[in-house]
Amino acid sequence: MIQMPTLHGDNPEVKRKEIKAYFQMCYKRYESLFALVSNEKAYFQKADPLRHPIIFYYGHTATFFVNKLKLAKIIDQRINPKLESIFAVGVDEMSWDDLNEKNYDWPTLEETQIYRDKVYNLVNEVIDRLALRLPITEMSPWWVIMMGIEHENIHLETSSVLLRQLPLDYIEENNMWEEYSYDKKVPKNVFLEVESGVVRLGKNREAKLFGWDNEYGTHEAYIPTFKAAKYLTSNAEYLEFIVDNGYKNDLYWSQEGKAWREYMQAEFPLFWRKKEDGFWLRTVSREIPLPLSWPVEVNYVEAMAFCQWKSEKLNTNITLATEDEYIRLRDVSGVSSYVEWTTERKNVANINLEGFASPMPVDSYQHGGEFYDVIGNVWQWSCTPMYPFDGFKVHPIYDDFTVPTFDGKHNLIQGGSWISCGNLATQKSRYGFRRHFYQHAGFRVVESNYEEKVVTDYYTTDSIIAQYCHFGWGDNRLGVENYPAKCARLALDVMKDRPRKKAFDIGCAIGRSSFELARDFQEVVGVDFSARFIQEAQELKENRTLRYALPIEGELKSFHEVKLSDYALENTRDRVSFWQADACNLKSIFKEFDLIFAGNLIDRLYDPKKFLDSLAERLNDGGILILTSPYTWQEESTPKEKWIGGYKRDGENITTLEGLEEILSANFILLETKDVPFVIQETARKHQHTMAQMSIWEKKVDI
Repeated sequence: MIQMPTLHGDNPEVKRKEIKAYFQMCYKRYESLFALVSNEKAYFQKADPLRHPIIFYYGHTATFFVNKLKLAKIIDQRINPKLESIFAVGVDEMSWDDLNEKNYDWPTLEETQIYRDKVYNLVNEVIDRLALRLPITEMSPWWVIMMGIEHENIHLETSSVLLRQLPLDYIEENNMWEEYSYDKKVPKNVFLEVESGVVRLGKNREAKLFGWDNEYGTHEAYIPTFKAAKYLTSNAEYLEFIVDNGYKNDLYWSQEGKAWREYMQAEFPLFWRKKEDGFWLRTVSREIPLPLSWPVEVNYVEAMAFCQWKSEKLNTNITLATEDEYIRLRDVSGVSSYVEWTTERKNVANINLEGFASPMPVDSYQHGGEFYDVIGNVWQWSCTPMYPFDGFKVHPIYDDFTVPTFDGKHNLIQGGSWISCGNLATQKSRYGFRRHFYQHAGFRVVESNYEEKVVTDYYTTDSIIAQYCHFGWGDNRLGVENYPAKCARLALDVMKDRPRKKAFDIGCAIGRSSFELARDFQEVVGVDFSARFIQEAQELKENRTLRYALPIEGELKSFHEVKLSDYALENTRDRVSFWQADACNLKSIFKEFDLIFAGNLIDRLYDPKKFLDSLAERLNDGGILILTSPYTWQEESTPKEKWIGGYKRDGENITTLEGLEEILSANFILLETKDVPFVIQETARKHQHTMAQMSIWEKKVDI
């Protein structure tokens, strides 16, 4: 099996071949997983009610390559804009992901395969032609290639979990995905001491292996001596909890856990099957009598309920390890790094598909002479919420990889599973999942009173996001009226006696204009390309409150709290929905609007004409289109040949308003224009004061 290439080397052409071989292997391996599905109908049925059908995931990883290559300006043209819209987002059950299947016109499996084949050829062509300098850094276009490959490795694992939830009639066994076949005597689990020491987490920008944004930075902590279980918790141990009515005793369950248990009507783990002769286990492609020596696979709330039960039985504090404690356990166990064990070709654990396509008995792989499965077999839930290290920063090509998980609702999982490949198998990887999610994850219990000093920062501190929070919801010292609020008020004035059923706010940012439009509209749909903007808007919708920290001077910040009730907007929440979307490639479901508002958008699009050409079909006859922009065209955002104004043609000046009239005049009548000032505050004493032009258009009737 080809392993993840390092980012370093002396020969660019050798590295090019390494990455190409790695891409091809990972891409085809992903497809081989779906070859386990024997019935095409299964692609269009939900394995999990909170996830899309698996046809989405089969197309999504290919679309990711195209979207990121396009965003990085490595390619100019899309392959299939329609499919790339359908397959764009929908991974976690984020609130803005609409899982209503009526909104999706899924392509056939054949169409999806044809699309995947075209993407495969495209990426190979890009790898062949792209200039390569070593080492590969975060700003290199080759980082985007590696990002696409490792993104597919993530979905190799998450998709295998979904296949495990499909009816067995839809799955067939495959020699490429051979599962372990045996049970054995269950070893007695005991607690072993883990000596105290300092842990240092995070990696620097010169690291040898590709990493996701949350891996970089620094974190250091002193860990007192604690005790950890020698083995992962086995099915046999967990069965004792079930037999002792653990699922029926509320004392063991948190409020979150009880809510999940009651919603799911859970009486035992998701992959267990209760039959006349006892429990069986659903693997990816089979059902087998429950192997008592294998590690149990549960979600976080189940693991914590077991810990509460175990604490009562042992009369001591049994819990899950923190991230820091897990790293300390790994340090004292001396587990070699990914580069070491893949270079030496040592099969050190049931990980990276080095073993079997399933878990194995908990005493199969020993680490450091005492502990087993410090890495591999199944992931290990931790009690640490996902948080950023000091020095964290997002990658501009994938700014929403980790940030949406800094919400106190995603916990870190540690150590990798049997199918954790590439980055997932590395010692520096950090992945957080919602606590009720199922992964190939189990747990190891610890006896510890360590108090973790990780604080979830409930104030948005990213300077750019904070600026836009303040732009949308704050007041500025220059006395200029809040811009999105004023634009929404002007839009409502224009509507007069026109229908106000449905409005479309494109480029909604943190959602102020969407909420304001919902004062009079029955429904407002807000979309933005930035998932981080949408995250903040959704936070405000769900919790009625938004907090952000705005830079004021050097390291000093001012802290702000926004409440919808302060703006008399609380009753608009149910009329507003937020979506992450590409304005130049919008889903077909966005239609039948009475108003379309696109604020300060057109001069930041990679293809503004394509965007403008799509608007008439989305707007009802007689509907209103309102555009605002300061017309600050920049080649970094929009290729010069795509500008619709701000240039000379045949020696004559072409303004953006003239360009808009050329494009829109076939379908729209220009009603009026007006200037609208706005201010963006960067610090307490630095502001951007700008004058935008608002153009108001009416769609012609019976065009």
